[in-house]
Amino acid sequence: MAMGMGMGSARRLRCASPACLLLAFLLAMPGLTAGLTRRYTFNVTMATVTRLCTTKSIPTVNGRFPGPRITVREGDRLVVSVHNNINNNVTFHWHGVRQLRSAWADGPAYITQCPMRPGQSYVYNFRIVGQRGTLWWHAHFSWLRATLHGPLVILPPRGVPYPFPKPYREVPLMLGEWFNADPEAVIKQALQTGGGPNVSDAYTFNGFPGPTYNCSGGGNSTFKLKVKPGRTYMLRLINAALNDELFFAVANHTLTVVQADASYVKPFAATTLVISPGQTMDVLLTAATNPSSTAFAIAVAPYTNTVGTFDNTTATAVLEYTPQRPAALRGLPAPPLPRYNDTGAVTNFSSNFRSLASARYPARVPLSVDRSFFFAVGLGADPCQSPVNGTCQGPNNTRFAASINNVSFVMPKTSLLQAHYQRRYNGVLAANFPAAPLRKFNYTGTPPNNTFVTHGTRVVPLAFNTSVEVVLQDTSIQGAESHPLHLHGYDFHVVGTGFGNYDAANDTAKYNLVDPVQRNTISVPTAGWVAIRFVANNPGVWIMHCHLDVHLSWGLSMAWLVNDGPLPNQKLPPPPSDIPTC
Repeated sequence: MAMGMGMGSARRLRCASPACLLLAFLLAMPGLTAGLTRRYTFNVTMATVTRLCTTKSIPTVNGRFPGPRITVREGDRLVVSVHNNINNNVTFHWHGVRQLRSAWADGPAYITQCPMRPGQSYVYNFRIVGQRGTLWWHAHFSWLRATLHGPLVILPPRGVPYPFPKPYREVPLMLGEWFNADPEAVIKQALQTGGGPNVSDAYTFNGFPGPTYNCSGGGNSTFKLKVKPGRTYMLRLINAALNDELFFAVANHTLTVVQADASYVKPFAATTLVISPGQTMDVLLTAATNPSSTAFAIAVAPYTNTVGTFDNTTATAVLEYTPQRPAALRGLPAPPLPRYNDTGAVTNFSSNFRSLASARYPARVPLSVDRSFFFAVGLGADPCQSPVNGTCQGPNNTRFAASINNVSFVMPKTSLLQAHYQRRYNGVLAANFPAAPLRKFNYTGTPPNNTFVTHGTRVVPLAFNTSVEVVLQDTSIQGAESHPLHLHGYDFHVVGTGFGNYDAANDTAKYNLVDPVQRNTISVPTAGWVAIRFVANNPGVWIMHCHLDVHLSWGLSMAWLVNDGPLPNQKLPPPPSDIPTC
């Protein structure tokens, strides 16, 4: 496909008339430029990888860990042919992509498609509309995303500049977790026992743990970012960790945040960042003209208030100035990171986010709401059934569970989107997900005596173009903790947040309806709440779930069923002919 007319083409129009100037302006707006078709092939295969002196075979895309970078421009069509050559079912999700009228390409197993079985193939075909920045792709079946993930970089249309000085170089930096064990075996064991899963053995930078771990001190196990004095670099940060929010910092360097979840933000400076699983951030780093050292540590460590054990380690990469001599990996200047449970540091950082809210990038936050929802999110329990060795390893001999409004999501055995398209709902889903908890309680105080959850495949039906507000309230059941909630198919505006129990009478008046940040993944604060708004203008079935994979495995998710609109371009198209069947 030939490149359509972009901003550069508009300039070549040599505008003089008002109509021509208007055309040039419109062509520069996000989502209004035609683009190329960019094709990729994903061969899902097993590959042998060694980390921490452990050599094992892991699922990869094209034999690479992390997987290949996808680069597109806003307005491009992306066509990815996937061939499953491993012994697991697999799907792929293009995390944060709006998927406007391309819900069949969204990827979560049993929500928008049945998984590809071993030996099967599927072509994901969708267009990037109105989004620029960093997103990512990952497997969306069980815990396969531990190794099946990679960056998705969306550049502006040709001739359209960034709303900040162009960096000298751009570097995707995926933050992940490494398990010496097979992650699939880890979650399988946890689901059998009812207890918490074993934690990871290391955090990683682009797949490398770095020198802070035993048996990981060599240069071949450490990610190095080489920089030139005085140059500005854009780090495209992606938190691909399975179960941990992360603090991030570079010793002796200040970072400027310019993007979050493929939406520009008002730039702000920070020395320590917090990034949740699923979230992305573009940050600018300017290398010192006369650095005090030839190299500095880049570090990550967890933020959590979780009940039980977690991977309480610090991983490092190296920021290395060139053309200096290579520095020793140990003993580098290290950044001071907050304690693992420093909610205050998280709150201070998160409060800085505002959308750019300019004439060119307006904040289209819904000012009125058609439907309001209150979702209590958190952990719970199931009775001990099918115990291992006569007991279950959850609290008080129960099994861990998770829920929204006390409904723990049951994954169906067929695709919800297929059932919706065919209008065959019986036995597949129920359109009666509660808009609020059926029984109110002190959400962040003393939990109720009965912490058992209910189970079901229940969805919220929405008429096309409904404006929606959702208040996400953390609960203290089994311990208060932060939950990074990800909404498929939509970006949303974060209009309010606070601690304690949400109080509609007082908290609504404090909403930011002028320049709220736009995201696809937001962390519900520990013992607090967050309010989001979006307009349901994308037909399909869209899952909203916690991006801590253990909580997703325990059922912390729900789905929105958005019906067709009246116009032809507001309707869900038929499924592709090659879509897998269950």
